[in-house]
Amino acid sequence: MKILADTHTHSMASGHAYSTIQENVRAAAEKGLELIALTDHAPAMQNTTSHAFFANLHVIPDELFGVRILKGIELNIMDFEGAVDMDQQTLSRLQLSIASLHIPCITPGTKEENTRACVCAMENPFVDILGHPGDPRYPLDYEEIFKAAKRTGTLLEVNNASLVPGGFRAGSDENIERILRMAMKEDVPVVVGSDAHFYTGIGDIFYVERLMEKIGFPAELVLNTDPGKFLYTIKRNKGLKK
Repeated sequence: MKILADTHTHSMASGHAYSTIQENVRAAAEKGLELIALTDHAPAMQNTTSHAFFANLHVIPDELFGVRILKGIELNIMDFEGAVDMDQQTLSRLQLSIASLHIPCITPGTKEENTRACVCAMENPFVDILGHPGDPRYPLDYEEIFKAAKRTGTLLEVNNASLVPGGFRAGSDENIERILRMAMKEDVPVVVGSDAHFYTGIGDIFYVERLMEKIGFPAELVLNTDPGKFLYTIKRNKGLKK
């Protein structure tokens, strides 16, 4: 499977990543990607950057090294009512938003609480993707998550970093497989993210690809294989001409 878009990447601005935006985009170009999303951590994450960073992303060119750049953000879900750490006005000016549960920002709750947090976040018109929903530290009702994703038009992410052996979200594989099987059964597309924190990881979906091959997941349901289709599909772009 050849992906042409990496929709989840981090630069030094996130505080715990180690490459510049330029290094990440250049790596995307060298790997033959056509699109990269800049999705640094929103302000509530420890040691990340400020509101002004995201408000000023428009100064970055729309294209570098032949790669289209989406200016985005990885939001932190802050409570069980789905609040996120960026105002709607700023989100409306960005091109992509991922919303995720992160330990420094929200302590895991019950399955019902975690599920409500995600469902409420997905109801935000500027949340395009639910990030790494396979994280076993946050038990979820995947049937409810899947229903909410379909109802709201929010994409579910298959996160490569979650599958790296010894990573922070070890044990995600069973949950991710369940999400993939549900998507396959109902012919619903997913989005794959490298969640790269160093430029060598840009476009790397090795562990995701291995899992998809294991269960026979069809490449045509992976939006990253077609940047145009991905852009058309994300919630904020609904209604645009293909």
